[in-house]
Amino acid sequence: MKVYFCSDAHLGSLLIKDRRAHEKKIVDWLDSVKADATAVYLLGDMFDFWYEYRTVVAKGYVRFLGKLAELVDRGIEVHFFTGNHDIWTFGYLEQEIGLIVHREPETVKLGDKVFYLAHGDGLFVEEKGFSVIRKIFHSQACQRMFRYIPAQWGQSFGFWWSMKNRQKILHIENKFQGEDNEKLVKFAKDYFAKHEVDYFVFGHRHIALDLQLKAHKRVIILGDFVSIFSYGVFDGSTFCLEYVD
Repeated sequence: MKVYFCSDAHLGSLLIKDRRAHEKKIVDWLDSVKADATAVYLLGDMFDFWYEYRTVVAKGYVRFLGKLAELVDRGIEVHFFTGNHDIWTFGYLEQEIGLIVHREPETVKLGDKVFYLAHGDGLFVEEKGFSVIRKIFHSQACQRMFRYIPAQWGQSFGFWWSMKNRQKILHIENKFQGEDNEKLVKFAKDYFAKHEVDYFVFGHRHIALDLQLKAHKRVIILGDFVSIFSYGVFDGSTFCLEYVD
């Protein structure tokens, strides 16, 4: 068994200077794991902005989507968790690419270990402004209304909004806040007090963290595929974080 985990590639981000080279890096990584992967879990924010119109496909990501389709065609399960940047998927990724899309956290058993998998947003009390925006983004009415914005305007606005959001929080990203202050760690501690889980695996925070809690429970934050280029791999008995050169 080889199960791979990756999150937060933010493909298409206006903050990335060479978006073609960035896409190629994650495509090359997917190509390198296809020989032994039994499953690949993408834990959110793989796209910096994603919105599916009814009859058009967003420009870009052709090589990434093609590589995912290749993995699926080889019989590898590819799971896609929506993040806070790529919520608005309405069937294309499932029907055309063959991904298994998850919109909520999932508890799965891999080998004899129990995994709690989630992007990470929405599991704890966010800042008020973020909470309001999250409700708007998850509103079906707002999703339907956005469809009537011409695709070029909608895409431009989406990537601009994502860029401004990332610029606002970059000063706190990539910094471990300490075990008592990391909100995803605190969530895991509260959760495993009532549930049997071996590994908590999250994205969202853009830090690479492998933290052992009591009773050999572990919290994994996958880092990102923007500046850290880290990913997780589980071989049926052990989980480790690894890095792409």
